[in-house]
Amino acid sequence: MAEDLKQMYRKIVKDHFPPRMEIAFIGDDDRRQVLCYERVAWTIDGEARGLRYGENPGQEAALYRLVNGNLVLADTRTILPGRYLASDVELLQSGKHPGKTNLTDADNALNILRYFTDTPTAVIVKHNNPCGVAQAESLSQAYARAYMADRVAAFGGCIAVNRALDRATAEAVASQYAEVVVAPDFDPGSLEILARRRNLRVIRIRAMEHLQNFVGQRVVDFKSLIDGGIIAQWSFVPVTLKKEDFLPAESDFQGKHYAIERPPSAAELDDLLFGWLVETGVTSNSVIFVKDRCTVGIGTGEQDRVGVAEIARDKAYRKLADRYCFEELGIPYNELTDKEKKKALDARVAKEKGGLIGAAMVSDAFFPFRDGVDVGLREGIQAVVQPGGAQNDWNVIQACNAAGATMVFTGQRCFKH
Repeated sequence: MAEDLKQMYRKIVKDHFPPRMEIAFIGDDDRRQVLCYERVAWTIDGEARGLRYGENPGQEAALYRLVNGNLVLADTRTILPGRYLASDVELLQSGKHPGKTNLTDADNALNILRYFTDTPTAVIVKHNNPCGVAQAESLSQAYARAYMADRVAAFGGCIAVNRALDRATAEAVASQYAEVVVAPDFDPGSLEILARRRNLRVIRIRAMEHLQNFVGQRVVDFKSLIDGGIIAQWSFVPVTLKKEDFLPAESDFQGKHYAIERPPSAAELDDLLFGWLVETGVTSNSVIFVKDRCTVGIGTGEQDRVGVAEIARDKAYRKLADRYCFEELGIPYNELTDKEKKKALDARVAKEKGGLIGAAMVSDAFFPFRDGVDVGLREGIQAVVQPGGAQNDWNVIQACNAAGATMVFTGQRCFKH
């Protein structure tokens, strides 16, 4: 029976979606604005194939790219046709050709990477959420940091980098199990290394060199409802893109003015900006912790802000324990049976508070009460970035001041559902 069940993941679903699609927006004056799309297919084993399947085996799916039209509403317009990224990938190695989740993971990795073009950066995405994001002086170092930020979650993920994949990074990628690797190009010899992983989808997107041009560009997001209805919205565009865009954390309450007492240091500003831009690609409700331009704990999709802060904190502890165990003993933390070694490892992680001492705390929406930010402050975080705008901003400011922490506002929420 188990062997039969495995077959469903190997089955290629032949989709019946038409080769072209149009979406028309019709105004009160009957003026039509039409977005025209064409279906994408790749030649694999001599056969034209589209997406392997949708979110699950048995769900037909198709990928369309915009080829004509430009929706203009007031002063906002869609991105122009022909500026392709994830909708026009070049498959260098497919094994199993991509399914819907592979491409949406790659797309969300690009969504984050577009803000980090000046420094080697690696993003590992799993189920449309980053599990590790890091920057470093070299690509191999950035990938190693992103991978060890959450080695367990990275299993079977999508790896995206913003530099040509060199041999050292290719060796590291090939030593782990991943579904997809995306890069603007591949250095000589790196593809041969990646070929050891027969089912790894190797994707080149040459347009990644123009990633920064996609900052601030909008597309129409569509969400289909259970009855076939559709919600259309403009895609999110962050207004905080550089350190100077941060707002001072201050608030007035009952005739008294409250303000953060300590301004962020240069290093803290680096982490705050890095964390905020990573946060734009994380599913809400979310809180993340970052340190030295690397994610430490990522909490996603929770219903309350205290709960998601606790999840991010707990993950920071667990992931650090697993990292130390794997680096020192070569085995996952969950397989460590030596009680004395485990006790010593736990004590080390507890002393370092999961690596959160001196980290930055990032929230996609304001803290309605101070209990959310208190989760981080108790672990020794020293900097906070959040949208601001809550009635209790004054209380959150007091909490940070009492702990000697700094805080900035963005003035903009970044929910992602």
